[in-house]
Amino acid sequence: MRDAAALELHAADAAAAARPAMVAASDHYARLLQLCQTAANPGAGRAIHARAVKAGLLASAYLCNNLLSYYGETAGGAGGLRDARRLFDEIPLARRNVFTWNSLLSMFAKSGRLADARGVFAEMPERDAVSWTVMVVGLNRAGRFGEAIKTLLDMTADGFTPTQFTLTNVLSSCAVTQAGAVGRKVHSFVVKLGLGSCVPVANSVLNMYGKCGDSETATTVFERMPVRSVSSWNAMVSLNTHLGRMDLAESLFESMPDRSIVSWNAMIAGYNQNGLDAKALKLFSRMLHESSMAPDEFTITSVLSACANLGNVRIGKQVHAYILRTEMAYNSQVTNALISTYAKSGSVENARRIMDQSMETDLNVISFTALLEGYVKIGDMESAREMFGVMNNRDVVAWTAMIVGYEQNGRNDEAIDLFRSMITCGPEPNSYTLAAVLSVCASLACLDYGKQIHCRAIRSLLEQSSSVSNAIITMYARSGSFPWARRMFDQVCWRKETITWTSMIVALAQHGQGEEAVGLFEEMLRAGVEPDRITYVGVLSACSHAGFVNEGKRYYDQIKNEHQIAPEMSHYACMVDLLARAGLFSEAQEFIRRMPVEPDAIAWGSLLSACRVHKNAELAELAAEKLLSIDPNNSGAYSAIANVYSACGRWSDAARIWKARKEKAVRKETGFSWTHIRSKIHVFGADDVVHPQRDAVYAMAARMWEEIKGAGFVPDLQSVLHDVDDELKEELLSRHSEKLAIAFGLISTPEKTTLRVMKNLRVCNDCHAAIKAISKVTDREIIVRDATRFHHFRDGLCSCKDYW
Repeated sequence: MRDAAALELHAADAAAAARPAMVAASDHYARLLQLCQTAANPGAGRAIHARAVKAGLLASAYLCNNLLSYYGETAGGAGGLRDARRLFDEIPLARRNVFTWNSLLSMFAKSGRLADARGVFAEMPERDAVSWTVMVVGLNRAGRFGEAIKTLLDMTADGFTPTQFTLTNVLSSCAVTQAGAVGRKVHSFVVKLGLGSCVPVANSVLNMYGKCGDSETATTVFERMPVRSVSSWNAMVSLNTHLGRMDLAESLFESMPDRSIVSWNAMIAGYNQNGLDAKALKLFSRMLHESSMAPDEFTITSVLSACANLGNVRIGKQVHAYILRTEMAYNSQVTNALISTYAKSGSVENARRIMDQSMETDLNVISFTALLEGYVKIGDMESAREMFGVMNNRDVVAWTAMIVGYEQNGRNDEAIDLFRSMITCGPEPNSYTLAAVLSVCASLACLDYGKQIHCRAIRSLLEQSSSVSNAIITMYARSGSFPWARRMFDQVCWRKETITWTSMIVALAQHGQGEEAVGLFEEMLRAGVEPDRITYVGVLSACSHAGFVNEGKRYYDQIKNEHQIAPEMSHYACMVDLLARAGLFSEAQEFIRRMPVEPDAIAWGSLLSACRVHKNAELAELAAEKLLSIDPNNSGAYSAIANVYSACGRWSDAARIWKARKEKAVRKETGFSWTHIRSKIHVFGADDVVHPQRDAVYAMAARMWEEIKGAGFVPDLQSVLHDVDDELKEELLSRHSEKLAIAFGLISTPEKTTLRVMKNLRVCNDCHAAIKAISKVTDREIIVRDATRFHHFRDGLCSCKDYW
């Protein structure tokens, strides 16, 4: 017994003697693990873990906690997480403390394994503020902002005080979700805890108010900060650029004691996003000269966007050269920006080259769409369609760009066909798509199809969009359905903008409702809506066609004196037209003499047209000479002066003009008319022989001609400038394109329905008089849209009052 007791005592003494050595060894390994965390050396950490196992040191809670902390900080991948979990499970329950649980919790939260983190959090026998903070930080980093905010509320309800890191992360979640009400409560915690002077926390508060749009509180927080970091200043600069307050952003930027690359980027991006692209480029140049900071991809992206908006390919190439010279990484962001810059600046070959050479696999749809728009801009619709065809993920912007491209290049049928394909197999059209298709319908005067688009806009609630509602007004107006245009205008009275009023005023002017157009303009002014330059073009045009000379002069004076709009050539041309139409040729010539710019072809053309009405051959010769000096191939000038000579009975002079036009090989623009019946457009040229119902159309045109002559109509043989006998002149007049289109309408539609005809040139004197007679003998309303205005014929009268 004595020997056994002696052995036990010896063993106890040996263990006691070894214990300090084991503690020292475990402490040594723990310090090595801490060094591995700092150096982020996972390989060395695993080796230390292995040595600790072999040495039997895992009985030390301190070493185990450090191992878990190490894995939480540096271990990546499923293997490291499994090793850490296995280690945690091997630690006896008695040796697990809050630090042990927090280490495992942190590891799962930082790795994005939130389900595992929640499981650990629920199992914890005891939690502290760190436990709650780990969950808040993990949720915020994973983008689960609402849950992060709720976790903070649960934390405070459980009696724990948020830490600095808890508050900064929750404030970040509030900023992203724009949860201003919760953000204010968090701010109250900051104040109660005395953390308002803590710069990271104060910056988070500042950022939260800024992202929530509370600029006043953000400014107050900023002004009360005892210490401000560069991030504080950057937050205020970004806030003001986001709100479009570039003057305040500039003031803050210039007051900054120090700037970071974020400071420069915020200002350059702010200028770019607020339409001040020239200033963006100027500040970029200043950054290169005054700052030692090198531009990053965010700087370059904003600068290239500014170049694209300005169409400044020269500076865009310089930025591209800078990228190459500094060997900046070609990430997808920079590559996409380069493609967009070249494409929008018209240098589509360079844009296509960059796209073809790019090694990036994530070139976005914006780049493809920008290149597509570049082809559209130069009129290369075949290449645009090719680009559209190879796009994998065609979004609504790409479809809309293609439709707009067809519309802008006069390929309206293809625009409508593509829209139909979009309805069948593409994305849902947005307001820009519908506005573009409505513009096509307006150009073609496709009233039936335009009504279908209007119905679609109502069903999709896009009718409330300003662009769509304005396009609907224009579509109805240009399709000759003026009452529907007015009805749509009255429906949007609660949010009428300048463009809405302008659309209606222009429509009234074009439909011969000059008095109503002037009245609506006055109503617009009383409503406090500011007119723009196009509004004044509309009201001056209305005055011109209605003969309101005094009103027109008064409105012209208002342009500059009351609304500070610099008059443009379009306003000058309207005034020349106004004075000349009224026969005030001396005033018109004096107005032209006092113009601060040289008159353009439109101004001289207006004067020339008025000379035809008033048979002023002398002034017509001057106007035609000036017009041809600007545009030698303007066939309309030859036609107009020849018409003046014909109206004055100077047939030899008229023949001389036609001979001169022929000798100079100036091609006369071919006149044609079209009408839209039963979802199909029917086009007619003068003396048309192509239409499949040609014989029936000609028979109706001949019968119609005889009927109106029998009712007292006398053909205007002076409208035929060919030297042929009167019988042939009558035959030529009876087959003008608008008369053939009306004849087709008469045989294709029920009696008493309205006929709508469009013509690419001005309607001639004979057709105007003939259509008045046709409207009476057929008891039809006939609406004709020519190159300048609408004529509503009814009961032998025209809305233009024969003043066009």
